[in-house]
Formats: sequence, structure tokens, C-alpha cells
Amino acid sequence: MRYSALFLIFFVTALAADEIADARQRWSESPHGPLLERILPPTFEAAQLPEPDSRGARLTIAYCVQCHNLPNPAMHDATRWLSVVARMVPRMEGKGNLGKVMADMMVGVRSPSDEETRVIVAYLRKHGQKPIDAARYPELFQPAGESFRLACNQCHALPDPKRHNAVEWRAVVVRMQENMEWMNRVVGTKPVPGEPQLRVEDILAFLEKHARR
Repeated sequence: MRYSALFLIFFVTALAADEIADARQRWSESPHGPLLERILPPTFEAAQLPEPDSRGARLTIAYCVQCHNLPNPAMHDATRWLSVVARMVPRMEGKGNLGKVMADMMVGVRSPSDEETRVIVAYLRKHGQKPIDAARYPELFQPAGESFRLACNQCHALPDPKRHNAVEWRAVVVRMQENMEWMNRVVGTKPVPGEPQLRVEDILAFLEKHARR
């Protein structure tokens, strides 16, 4: 079983590497390449996908990396993924909010069939972010939870602290810091009087206190 799992991870990683290499080649030849490359940060890898051997994972890799770096299913909750995919598919078809520019950007991009779209949506929703139940965490709207609440909901629904254990949360927070820097969501280094300071140690303290045991 262990060797089978390792083989699947290797297979998915190799598949993603090929897909990403093809996409990067297309980006390098496109005047829109720098824009496409910066849509999502490159901090999530194919080997980290849940159920990496599933058809949903394979389709997510095949279609999503055509236009940007690989998305983490936990970027959005189940409800949000419905609207995100509904917006992405027309764009892959060269339609969307940028008119001819969108059509030019999508030259060479394949769009999923209706059946493939349903598989992708089901996969992303299954492994999407589980939003926090605010009623279970009264500290969320107190000073102890302020840094976590203000930092994390800039990009996605607030995650349930029980999603990870304390050790896993440390790795997640490091990745989120990298994402925020990539997406230019980190403000200046000097505190501004009156603004809440999003201290990493406060975020970790909140998450570790309520993490999965």
C-alpha cells in the first residue's frame, strides 16, 4: 500500500510537471504571460492535492494550470467553488470580461466538457474550505482572534481551526504568508497608528489553541 501511494504521488507530480511545463511555454510566448503567471501564487504543488489519484484531481491539474498556477481546493468553500468554476469555464472558451484580450489570452487553451466540469466542481467542493462556525469560537471577535480573522478573510472564508493540528497549522501559515506577499496583500513594514497589526504569533496562538488534537 505504501509503495502504491508513493507511485500515485509520483505519477500525479509527473503529470502536473508536464502540464505546467506546457503552460509555462505558452505563457513565455504570450504577451499576457506575466499576467497569467501572477494570477495565483506558486506555493501549492500537485503532490499536496487531496486524493491525488482521483479523476477530479487529474482534471483540476489538466485544466487549471493552463491559465495560472495550481489552485489549492481549500482556497474557497464549497459554495464559492460553484461560482468560481462557472466563471472560469467561459474564460477558457475565450469569453469573459476582457473581450478580445480574453480571446487572445486563451489561444491554445482547452475547456472542459460539461461532464468534466461537473467532476471538477464535485472534487473542489468535496475538498473545499470548511468555514469556521463563529458561534463555536467567541474569541473570533475578541482581541485574541482579531489577527486571524482580519488576515485570513482577505483571501478566503475563515477556516475551521479543527481542519489541521497545531504542527500542520504552522506550515499552512508559512504558506499563507508567502501567498500574501505574492498577491501584494501585505502592507508596509511600519505600523500605522490606529490600524490593527496582524501578528503571526497571535494568529498561530489562536489556531493552535483550537486545533485538531
